[in-house]
Amino acid sequence: MTMIPAPDISWIAILPLLLVTGTAILIMLVDLWMQGPERDALGWIGLAGLLATALAAIALWKTHMSAFSGAVAIDAYGLFFTLLFCAGSGLTLLMSMSYLEVTDIRTGDYYSLVLFATVGMLLMATATDLILLFLGLEVMSLAVYALSGIWREQQRSNEAALKYFLLGAFASGFLLFGIALLYGATGSTTLGSIAAAIGRLGTTENTLVTAGMALLLVGFGFKVAAVPFHLWTPDVYEGAPTSVTALMAVGVKAAAFAAFARVFLHTLATLSPDWSAILWVLAALTMTVGNVTALLQQNIKRMLAYSSIAHAGYLLVGMVAGRQFGGAAILFYLIGYTLMTLGAFAVVAAIGRRGEANETLDDFAGLGFRYPSLSLAMIVFMLSLAGIPPLVGFVGKFYIFSAAVRAGYVGLAVIGVLNSVISVYYYVGVLVRMYMTEGALEIPVLSDRPYLVATLLLTATGTVLLGLFPSSLYELARQSVLSLG
Repeated sequence: MTMIPAPDISWIAILPLLLVTGTAILIMLVDLWMQGPERDALGWIGLAGLLATALAAIALWKTHMSAFSGAVAIDAYGLFFTLLFCAGSGLTLLMSMSYLEVTDIRTGDYYSLVLFATVGMLLMATATDLILLFLGLEVMSLAVYALSGIWREQQRSNEAALKYFLLGAFASGFLLFGIALLYGATGSTTLGSIAAAIGRLGTTENTLVTAGMALLLVGFGFKVAAVPFHLWTPDVYEGAPTSVTALMAVGVKAAAFAAFARVFLHTLATLSPDWSAILWVLAALTMTVGNVTALLQQNIKRMLAYSSIAHAGYLLVGMVAGRQFGGAAILFYLIGYTLMTLGAFAVVAAIGRRGEANETLDDFAGLGFRYPSLSLAMIVFMLSLAGIPPLVGFVGKFYIFSAAVRAGYVGLAVIGVLNSVISVYYYVGVLVRMYMTEGALEIPVLSDRPYLVATLLLTATGTVLLGLFPSSLYELARQSVLSLG
């Protein structure tokens, strides 16, 4: 009788996951005794849990191990993204504590759902088995579906939830079918075993491997909102509550790229001649369509949605460059993108009022002189997103395009630079309205919303400092990529 070997269980390997999951469950229990404004305490519980998770990741930094029969890895790569997700979700919670009061979304489910979405993100970054990666994707997606529709009184929020669910269903279907084909070709869903099997099969000798890789590419394309898989993404960004849109723009995208890079830059690296040409086209299309369409938008959330699509194109340039040249650039870029995008959405949340979203570009008219501190923060975020030195957006693009040039993709780098020039028009257009157009919009006093002020201060400071002193963080990103083996 054949004995099935017991899995190598190591609770240390999933300590960050356990901490976030435990915090989410604790919030659900404490919420039973909370009412109205008291629910701000739930946000602080969430922040405390994320801080504990970040400290655990730092403590585990030099640990390199796998557990649960090779399904989970504790390495610098996964821990790097753990810290990034803790920062992104923490800033989202901080912003939400003020935003939920203005929009009158008084539900404790919100905070637990943000943390459950973070659990899914952590699984996607640390999973070294395709089945577990898929489970992480579903945990994250289900939580974000609910968050998108949590503003129940708003029809557009309900529409956003439905559209995001349909988008996620397509992505999940393609990913699951791709996983099935890779399992059929290699006999395993563990990334290390798949890489070894592909090495034995050769790069193009197995049709199942090629088909599975193509389906995974489509699934990840949906999750990162690459063209032509981006349809409905701007609708979802516009309809969801602004704080949820911020989480989708930074957390979901970063988690998708964490899994995307681990699977393609490491496990499927020997197939790079097949998939790099496809990604070259996707990167060029995504950058161009995102930036050109953003020029036409009059709603700032839709503009930032197309901006997010364009930034996915820049990140795909790093994917095309490969792990040796582009891996560290992708990780660094995601940090800068998280700070400047979260900050921009925090400004959008700041000008909203109860019953008035104030999300058109015309609503920014005249804000420059009436609200100087808020406008100064928006200047930092817009110029950084446009890639203006010495902010982190410029440094991130420099690393990405330099990686493309070193890898021999000069043409793609040129397309990226030209797209960055195009993007300046619509980013600076927001600032032009703020300082060169008259307006009379009155917004809630910032001093009454200390959590939102703290979010703006942290993101703006990070955007400036990482632009001035990027080398240490870039080296950390480089070491994280090297830990993939």
